[in-house]
Amino acid sequence: MSVEIDNNLKVWRAKFDLTQSELADLAEVSRKTINTLERGIYTPSVSLALKIARIFKTTVEEVFYLRS
Repeated sequence: MSVEIDNNLKVWRAKFDLTQSELADLAEVSRKTINTLERGIYTPSVSLALKIARIFKTTVEEVFYLRS
């Protein structure tokens, strides 16, 4: 069974007025990683999902969720 993960990353970036590059710097990843996350091409590791949620001061489930 394949689990599909979707995200609200672009929405959260807009709330915090961050560019992909700025979020990438805060999360210590490349801008390309943020771009592929937003486009649903890449699923984040647990540690990256937690780090991004912490940057936005929210839960992982608010940023990343199972696609239905």
